[in-house]
Amino acid sequence: MKIDDKSSGDVKIVSPAGRLDASSSEELKARMEGLIGDGCRKMVLNFDGVEYISSSGLRVMLASLKQLRKTGGDLKLASLKPYVRETFEIAGFTQLFEIYDGEDEAVAEFGK
Repeated sequence: MKIDDKSSGDVKIVSPAGRLDASSSEELKARMEGLIGDGCRKMVLNFDGVEYISSSGLRVMLASLKQLRKTGGDLKLASLKPYVRETFEIAGFTQLFEIYDGEDEAVAEFGK
């Protein structure tokens, strides 16, 4: 799995690419925990490059969301492909996360 991150103001944008499964979710978890540990409070996860997410990947999303909200921050999701969105829907995660069509839209929501 390839993971890029960049900043837009005080919002950190994390863009994983590939399959988010048991073997790759630990890498994403470590990256997100590191960013949160460094003081990141506003994070957008851009799923544009993610074709598949397993229950391991969903656990990473939930743990990161809880960690951010505990510190007064938030995690927003963007650009979910149909299969990935369906997985979030089946798990009931669409009620927990704010999901946006695009990265820019998700970042803009932090400014409101």
